[in-house]
Amino acid sequence: MSNDTPDQPAGTPGPEDVSAAAAADSPAPAAPAPVEPPAPVEPPAPVAPEPAAAAPEVEVEEELDAYVVPAGTLVSAGPGLVAKIGAEAFGTFFLVLAGVGTALYSQVTGAGALAVALAFGIAVLAGIAAVGHISGGHFNPAVTFGAALAGRTSWKDVLPYWVAQLVGGAAAASVLYVVITTLPALDANEKSFFSSTSNGFDAHSPIAAQTQGAGFSWIGAGLIELVVTAVFVGIILAVTDRRSAKGNAPFAIGLTLSALILVAMPVTNASLNPARSMSTAIFSESWAWSQIWLFWVAPLLGAAIAALVYRAFAAEPVEDNLLEEDDVYVTTDDVVVVEGRQA
Repeated sequence: MSNDTPDQPAGTPGPEDVSAAAAADSPAPAAPAPVEPPAPVEPPAPVAPEPAAAAPEVEVEEELDAYVVPAGTLVSAGPGLVAKIGAEAFGTFFLVLAGVGTALYSQVTGAGALAVALAFGIAVLAGIAAVGHISGGHFNPAVTFGAALAGRTSWKDVLPYWVAQLVGGAAAASVLYVVITTLPALDANEKSFFSSTSNGFDAHSPIAAQTQGAGFSWIGAGLIELVVTAVFVGIILAVTDRRSAKGNAPFAIGLTLSALILVAMPVTNASLNPARSMSTAIFSESWAWSQIWLFWVAPLLGAAIAALVYRAFAAEPVEDNLLEEDDVYVTTDDVVVVEGRQA
């Protein structure tokens, strides 16, 4: 058997020819498709920020403190500020009405200096007896200032007391002035007539009527007002002290005022009280206003001296507002007292 390759018939393609034919018959590779550029990307629309969430409300819990006041307990409660200033206005009104009213008609009634001094003293006595337990019975800015400086009255009450005293005094003076305007004989001379009750110095000092118009100077007038007011406030602080018999205080204060008015009347017509001086100056001639400063400065300085002496030689003061008294009562049943406080 021969190993030679058998002869292929004529016309039969060889293997190389078959491969070339197959390659010729296969389709040509397609051209690559053109690549389109990417579409532009639009930026995202701005998003509005969401509102911040509200802070949670913090609830404040109120804690209650409660306690029981057993039956038979002694309870005290002081008067309110409205009651105090009402009492001061009334007391000052009565003081000016009685004292200045008596002085205004002294030439008609024949009342002398003693009667005028007693009118002021009795008015203070009665006023303290009537309403002193409510407000302390000051009726005088100098007394209020001295009591506060001595530690006997709260400083927060000073201004309301002064306002009440000035209003009360002005109200009394207005009543007296309106009355004299109804007298035909005083037509167009009402202020001149009313000026006789005002406080003054130099030519308006009461003694000037007997010395051809020469009166005490402002130095002498200021000194006497300072001294008598210092004594007056000192007496008040002493007789209303907790160690004194307060039942006698109205009489001691009223009589002291009468005595000191007799001392100061020939010099200044006796003020001792800025509210009294202001009340008459309102309806007097212009000179009363020009001299009113002395009847504030001297009494307040005198009250300050009295207060400082009291604090120097007396025991530790108690803020009792002079003659003011607390309302005291005894509970008949058990009382539950509830006080609220924030946690």
